Amino acid sequence: MEGANHGMDLLPILKAAFLGVVEGVTEFIPVSSTGHLILSQDLLGFTGRKENAFIIFIQLGAILAVVWLYRMKFIDVLLNLRRKPAARGLVANLIVATLPAVVIGLPTEKWIEAHLFRPIPVALAFAAGGLAILLIERRRTTPSVESVDRIPLKKAFGVGLIQVLAILFPGISRSGATIMGGLALNLSRMAATEFSFFLAIPAMLGASLIKLAKVRDLMSTADIPVFTIGFVVSFLSALLVIRGLLSYVSRRSFVPFAWYRIFFGALILIFYWNRSAF
Repeated sequence: MEGANHGMDLLPILKAAFLGVVEGVTEFIPVSSTGHLILSQDLLGFTGRKENAFIIFIQLGAILAVVWLYRMKFIDVLLNLRRKPAARGLVANLIVATLPAVVIGLPTEKWIEAHLFRPIPVALAFAAGGLAILLIERRRTTPSVESVDRIPLKKAFGVGLIQVLAILFPGISRSGATIMGGLALNLSRMAATEFSFFLAIPAMLGASLIKLAKVRDLMSTADIPVFTIGFVVSFLSALLVIRGLLSYVSRRSFVPFAWYRIFFGALILIFYWNRSAF
């Protein structure tokens, strides 16, 4: 792969596996998978158009993990879309919550990737997101919505608007924005977390397929092993993390993630500041 001739001298297959773990582990917890991947690519020397296509591709593995874990729910929704109000409500919520990302994200994508996909802006977004989590957790009140099937349309749209922050500022975290946005809108921890999982499917799937279509000319059969390893590792890692996160949120707050973001952001700033990473 082009761009892999500097940085750590690791075999492409090991780089693929490592980045698959990074994607799977960080995609659904509020720490920013994009931020971690940008930094990991920079440190590994895994940069270039084809390498970026690989990153887009392994995100599909993480999405598949959600689809697999909730397959029975999705099948039930599809089979009972006409008969069950809850099924129609969930689909409507996902459509409404995805619209802001489409309207705002698509026109700004190229500018953001050109100017903000760098370590220093990502580090600042890490810290800002951590402070936001601390603030939301501190002001948290008794939730008014306990189940993902009972989220009002207005609150779903609100979560969608907040999701735009993650599109505009790499490092904010899509899952962090949607989960904490849900908590700020008085959803229960479980409802906010599951809605964040479900919202990832249209938001990430659409964006990934559009981006991959633009770089399909770069792909060759020689890339299949590397892309496959990254996809599978991302899928398996995400499976484990999603199950663990659901167990975690039923008992604890997101404060530890906030402190992780703040300290990690500070480390990134210290490491990259003198390298003119702006």
